[in-house]
Amino acid sequence: MAGNQVSIHGQWSSRWVFILAATGSAVGLGNIWRFPYVTGENGGGAFVLVYLACVLTVGLPIMMAEILIGRRGRQSPINSMKDLASAEGKDSSWQAVGWLGVAAGFLILSFYSVVAGWSVAYVFQVGAGSFNEVTAESSSQYFDALTGSANRLTLWHSIFMLMVIAVVARGVQGGLEKAVKWLMPALFVLLVVMVGYAATTGDFAGAFKYLFEPDFSKINGDTILAALGQAFFSLSLGMGSIIVYGAYLSKNASIPQTALIIGGVDTLVALLAGLAIFPIVFAYGLEPGSGAGLVFVSLTIAFGQMPGGQLFGSLFFMLLTVAAWTSAISLLEPVTAWLVESQKWNRIKAAFVAGFGAWLVGMGSVLSFNLWQDLKVSGKNFFDWSEFLSTTIMLPLGGLCIALFAGWAMSKSSTAEELESSAIVIGAWRILVRYVAPLGVVAIFLNAIGVIQ
Repeated sequence: MAGNQVSIHGQWSSRWVFILAATGSAVGLGNIWRFPYVTGENGGGAFVLVYLACVLTVGLPIMMAEILIGRRGRQSPINSMKDLASAEGKDSSWQAVGWLGVAAGFLILSFYSVVAGWSVAYVFQVGAGSFNEVTAESSSQYFDALTGSANRLTLWHSIFMLMVIAVVARGVQGGLEKAVKWLMPALFVLLVVMVGYAATTGDFAGAFKYLFEPDFSKINGDTILAALGQAFFSLSLGMGSIIVYGAYLSKNASIPQTALIIGGVDTLVALLAGLAIFPIVFAYGLEPGSGAGLVFVSLTIAFGQMPGGQLFGSLFFMLLTVAAWTSAISLLEPVTAWLVESQKWNRIKAAFVAGFGAWLVGMGSVLSFNLWQDLKVSGKNFFDWSEFLSTTIMLPLGGLCIALFAGWAMSKSSTAEELESSAIVIGAWRILVRYVAPLGVVAIFLNAIGVIQ
């Protein structure tokens, strides 16, 4: 396989569009609050240095592997893995890696759409002034009322999923590319506006110290494991998104340079999000590590008391919605592409069937917050199991298999032909993807299931 064929789905018009799309896939709801919080709790600037080292040694080698697999296969992850394994004379069972990634992305989309629906709901509620002068008790009651209502959650889950389907159904250049050309600049503008707002109304100095003042005494084994996990998950690896986006990348684009830019922009966005959120957190004495509670309960209290909080609070939840939207379209694209290729469906039908399937599975997560909240297996409800199986089991396993396939199953000549870089860069990548990255992903997996702490 020469790797010079063109995807039947189309091609990105430029490398920068691919960078916007891949960065949009990587930047999601978790990045907006989790990365800054983990950074602050694990040594600030010292953790950032450890994180960047983990990105370079584990995250980027696997990202480069996913891009080159996608570009060489020019199909959905499932069919790319199938054809590349055949071309390399390897067992056809490698196709299961593609299935694993697509299934993981599909499962993540099902519950991700539910949580993203909260953001859409809050755009309108905060903008309407529902949280003006709100108290801690009433803010918590509103969030509980939202998640406790199966009908309201279904409505917002449905609206968000339709937003995702509408983009994917229009194809690569007509849908995905047009969306990221508008949404990613909008995300950056919203981030900058929120950082400026936080700098003038919050405790910017305290937030900057929290995020960037190095405290090397906090660097230990747990910190390194946290940095490894954040580096892997923040780059949207193991879920088929980067592979299918790579399938639409021009042969002329440099994979190493492109991956490096994506990693850098993803980190920049996460740190800017920290500078947008934590000045407000510290100015109002909020708990920085409270996760969804921080975003949907605590921050709404602060916005309700701050000057201009109604407007900027609405903009903040618009930022969350945009981040979720760009991630979600990358989760629906792999299964849509496979349906077009293998079932010979048109893209509109494939996107709607795939989106409806994810919506239907997501209804289990909707009901987990209300009617099914007491229905648990081993202490986990449907939402908990969906998250655990996809992010704790399937993603690390998929990332590990991708590294092994690119590093060991594919020939050196095949990977070098796609990377098109110097012998030093290719040699360093092969060492990292063959030895370092797999060990890093195994450590992430063992830490996630509690074998190592």
